[in-house]
Amino acid sequence: MTTQVELSEFIPTHPAPPALNADDIHVRWVMPELFYDLPLHEKDDDEAIRLLEELVDKALSGASEDDKTRFAVICALGFDELHAAGAEYAALGVIAVENAPCTATVFATLVDAPDVDGIPAQVEALAHSLRQADTNEVSELELPCGAAVSCIGTRESKLIGDLIETDESLVFPTWFIRVYVPLPNGTIVVMELSTPTLVGWDTFSTMFGNVVSSIRLFTADGSPLITPGTTA
Repeated sequence: MTTQVELSEFIPTHPAPPALNADDIHVRWVMPELFYDLPLHEKDDDEAIRLLEELVDKALSGASEDDKTRFAVICALGFDELHAAGAEYAALGVIAVENAPCTATVFATLVDAPDVDGIPAQVEALAHSLRQADTNEVSELELPCGAAVSCIGTRESKLIGDLIETDESLVFPTWFIRVYVPLPNGTIVVMELSTPTLVGWDTFSTMFGNVVSSIRLFTADGSPLITPGTTA
């Protein structure tokens, strides 16, 4: 699969942009209105269930209660995978494309940068490592916030049989775009969009291009920060 991350100008669509705090650097971005924040780190189980039910009611308005319940269970089971990925923020998108329901998940996390000096060197090292690791499509980007690396590909996902009323689990492909934005403090913002519905890929990937284009970095005192590009 080949595609490009389409980068668009910054267009606010979310009243309170999500944020990650990487020590002295704050990272903010804008999510499309068709994405709903997942209660990924809610400690109170009852409140987490309430928030998830509220999300499903908004995302699947008009659907049957059985469909809503099944969808909520699938969302909840996905929390384990998001926690395993170290997600600090996650959101779920639901759209209809050619009358087919499509879903996508976006998550963001922070990881350690490669042990090399400078953003350009980190971008180069990261891109090289990703190309060596697999056959996915890897590109170096210049985002409004600075240099980045994108990785586009597919992986296998699994849905347990109980949820689809069969004896065997269903293995299916998931398409994804992952973007890495190195920060000056030795960490990397990782943001990923994934979808199991190929018919929605073009729409979701365009939305994700808007999301990563909206990433903004700020110092602790609120001053805007732009990292150096790979050609600096």
